[in-house]
Amino acid sequence: MRPEPPADGERRFSVVICVYTEERWEDILAAVDSVRHQSRPALETLLVVDHNAALLDRLARHYERERDRKEVRVLANAGPRGLSAGRNTGIAAARGDIVAFLDDDAVAEHDWLRHFDEGYDDPRVMAVGGRTVPAWASGRRPVWFPEEFDWIVGCTYRGLPPGRVRVRNVLGGNASFRRAAFDAAGGFATGIGRDGDRRPLGCEETELCIRLTAALPDAVLLIDDRAVIHHKVPAVRERFGYFRTRAYAEGLSKALVARSVGAGKGLESERRYTTRVLPAGVVRGLYDALLGRPGGAGRAGAIVTGVAVAAGGYLRGSLDARRGGPRFSHGPVEAYGKGEADGKGRADGKGRAYGKGRAYGQGEAGVAADPLDAVGPVTRADSPGPAGVAAGSPHADGSPGTGKGRPW
Repeated sequence: MRPEPPADGERRFSVVICVYTEERWEDILAAVDSVRHQSRPALETLLVVDHNAALLDRLARHYERERDRKEVRVLANAGPRGLSAGRNTGIAAARGDIVAFLDDDAVAEHDWLRHFDEGYDDPRVMAVGGRTVPAWASGRRPVWFPEEFDWIVGCTYRGLPPGRVRVRNVLGGNASFRRAAFDAAGGFATGIGRDGDRRPLGCEETELCIRLTAALPDAVLLIDDRAVIHHKVPAVRERFGYFRTRAYAEGLSKALVARSVGAGKGLESERRYTTRVLPAGVVRGLYDALLGRPGGAGRAGAIVTGVAVAAGGYLRGSLDARRGGPRFSHGPVEAYGKGEADGKGRADGKGRAYGKGRAYGQGEAGVAADPLDAVGPVTRADSPGPAGVAAGSPHADGSPGTGKGRPW
């Protein structure tokens, strides 16, 4: 149900944080705490637990005090496993007219929501994203790791313009949308997103933003680099093997996006990235190497390798797409119930779409089959449900950017 606008005209923010493992317990608490201390207060924080009963119980008990329940609501993912369904669950339950998303292993700076809020002064603006800064486990950036590839670890990369700029798509772990955007375009696509460690695909926000601007041609999407979050990069993601894996997944997903929305929309920002930003990075790395600066040759080599591996993934993904490729769909977020925990780890299941017989042609009554995951492979350039982009995929102006390889 679409929330009513606030009587005083002030925009209300609901912040959605999708969580899945107790191993990130301290990170989750830190993320929530960073929302609580915003200079522009949020109406609520929604913690959506992805099919983990122990974590659901623990969080519900932690935030069961009356004061906490008003600020933090603990929900069970009302759809299938994965980040897309978790986000859709949060959107469906949100009471705010602006829905913001924060990664569970990130903390937001004090003015994060305030900078988001300023962007919505223009009624044409449907989404505002921010800048994501890596917090390396080792304490510093690996000398060989090029800033042009920070999208590999889910962070803002070198090549994006500074300031508040219009973009093709925002980065899902640091973004906000008007509730009206989901009314117009539907929710995040399911069937392609991250699911534990089993699926390499993701970046549903890229697909959603392309679909949103197709539904609302006058919509404006922004990134404001003053809206900063700090995102943890674990040691395993500082390794070159991870770099190659994420780059390959990026190519796979880019092929799906191009197949779905057409190469014009699917690759418009990537062309500038590969023809201008990356060559400049190679030159900069070689120049540093000539001057004897640490890591210069390694950065140049990593850029070349990343491009080659991504190209290989794109070719493979193109073949897979022609053969049918992943199955996915999108639909109204209202199909997801609130699933709010009661303080004892139980979800009330209100509004679930699974007790109504067959949902969208699939999902027997009482079966938790996703009603939004009931279509075949993408076959048309104007398909409303194109594949999202792989972890390691573009954000902001569409150049690569969200692939931190998080286990969704």
